[in-house]
Amino acid sequence: MPNIPFIQLLTSTGGSWVIYLLFFLSVLALAVIIERSIIIIRQSKYQIDTLPLLMEKLEEGPPKEILKSLRPDSILYRTAKELVDHASKGFLSLERHLESRMSLEKRYLEKHVVILGTLGNNAPFIGLLGTVLGVIRAFHDLGASAGQGPEVVMQGISEALVATAVGILVALPCVAFYNFLQKRIKDTMVDADRFGKQLIAIFESENGGKKDG
Repeated sequence: MPNIPFIQLLTSTGGSWVIYLLFFLSVLALAVIIERSIIIIRQSKYQIDTLPLLMEKLEEGPPKEILKSLRPDSILYRTAKELVDHASKGFLSLERHLESRMSLEKRYLEKHVVILGTLGNNAPFIGLLGTVLGVIRAFHDLGASAGQGPEVVMQGISEALVATAVGILVALPCVAFYNFLQKRIKDTMVDADRFGKQLIAIFESENGGKKDG
């Protein structure tokens, strides 16, 4: 084997450190899952419960009054306030403000979710790296312990394969929750956008179809 410090380091450490790395990443993923699930599901549930009532209130009174019945930390409140504050600027301006608000809210909901997608795609490869390093160490130990038979390398390989299994175990829930949260985000943004467009339509009718400010 070439006398290269990096290769010697790999053969001496094996893939055990990869297990610790994957454990840290799993804790990070769990924190993201809990934090994002609470925020996204709360926003989604609030919109599902509130939107039918809002449609009735929009038909009964002026749109500005709807802010009083919305939760200040909700996407619906921030969307309504954005449009109410710029209602006098005309239809085209309201559309631009709605588009900008939807982009900001989507970014808010998707915060840290990319971590789950990244781990879902790459955790198995990190585990595979640990397995490869473990196999390298197993064969190195076999060469250094002549006469002890294949048991030395087989034990090392079996331990190395654990890294791949751990990588897959980390990736599976990350992929599942990534897809789940992305679907919730998409549905939440569709509902919020629909609500915003209904508000714009009401403002447009009140302003007599004014197209720009």
